[in-house]
Amino acid sequence: MMVLDSKTTNFATEMATHQLPLLQRHLHYLQKASPYYRALFQQTGFSATEFCSLDDLVALPLTRKADLAEHNQDFLAVTAEQVVDICQTSGTTGNPVTIWQTEADLLRLANNEQRAFVAAGISATDRVLVGAALDRVFMAGLAYFMGLRQIGATAIRAGSGHPGLVGELIRQQRPNVLVGVPSQLLLVAQQLRQLGETPVQMGVDKLICIGEPIRNDDLSLSLLGEALQDSWAAQVLGTYASTEMATAFADCSFGNGGHLLPELMIVEIIDNDGKPLPVGEAGEVVVTPLGIEGTPLLRYCTGDIARLHDDPCPCGRQTSRLGPILGRQGQMLKCRGTTLFPAAITCVLQGLTGVQGYYLEVYSEFDLSDRLRVVVGCCDASLNAATVAELIAAKTRVKPEVILVDPEEIKNKTIRPEQRKPVTFFDYRKCGSKKG
Repeated sequence: MMVLDSKTTNFATEMATHQLPLLQRHLHYLQKASPYYRALFQQTGFSATEFCSLDDLVALPLTRKADLAEHNQDFLAVTAEQVVDICQTSGTTGNPVTIWQTEADLLRLANNEQRAFVAAGISATDRVLVGAALDRVFMAGLAYFMGLRQIGATAIRAGSGHPGLVGELIRQQRPNVLVGVPSQLLLVAQQLRQLGETPVQMGVDKLICIGEPIRNDDLSLSLLGEALQDSWAAQVLGTYASTEMATAFADCSFGNGGHLLPELMIVEIIDNDGKPLPVGEAGEVVVTPLGIEGTPLLRYCTGDIARLHDDPCPCGRQTSRLGPILGRQGQMLKCRGTTLFPAAITCVLQGLTGVQGYYLEVYSEFDLSDRLRVVVGCCDASLNAATVAELIAAKTRVKPEVILVDPEEIKNKTIRPEQRKPVTFFDYRKCGSKKG
């Protein structure tokens, strides 16, 4: 059970003492206010009054994305009059679901993002370009904007539009911090170069990356992270969040993994059978966001694979840190006897200078084997499909079919106005067509 945040016994005991009443209050609220959990508790014979130890959390039911989608309205725990904001998930791995927020939820969201930005070293003197959608009922842009307001920093609401438009805003407004999807920030740098500008002379000294991991499993910068660092000559920090959890795991200024905020979130890492894994082992991230009124959740399965770290961070914070997302459960591939996640392939592609975008397609070949097709955008005549396939095979032990196409074809396939980040994984296996 991984709700404790440090190897230090005193701190672990202090956290358990602090988290237990918060979780008890959360369970009582679910039983009273949430139609979904009230029915679930009755069905399982659970009563919130019986809960007396954090160790008992593992015995409670998991909530999966399918539950939230199928019974969406039953997760609404307040009256319609109490709802002040409506968000929807981006739907990258299924149908979008609605998340309802009260005034208290918005204040909690702002507090979370304020603390995340402060940990990253953002202050009132910074000019921050927010490259995330504030419209289309997405939560991300709203959260970042409110967090920056709490700090008093200047917010430049660029949104997640065309890289050329974002680049023009950077030229005009000269932010020193960029918040956005890593692959998009790299495209912005490329766009500026095509216009004769030098990204490193734009005055940007910090990149807050969202939606895609920029670190390797050992917490060092990935090839994508290094490319961003080189393109902007800026510090690269990561953050992980989702609409459902309404809470972020953000790097501190040391870039050592996303710090947990124990008073806002309880985190578990579980195996394929739902059993808790010890600190340091990779498994599915399961979260219980605390203090939420509109759409409270219990043991929500994110579908993301990661591991927790509890070794000391140089910043002095004693909380556990979430490492980079290693993959998604539904995107695990089995190719010629080798199990891997798309991230292992995209890491190779991100290290090739001639690559300008990509996407993966997976098809059923046999019952226990997948066929993988990698479509790569490239204008570099020195790079060919066979070379790319060999480089992927050298790193992953899987040699996929590789096709090189015009980068514009990649943009048309992967950039969707309704999505906050590029769609780079297309699943055409027997279970049906899925994207993510």
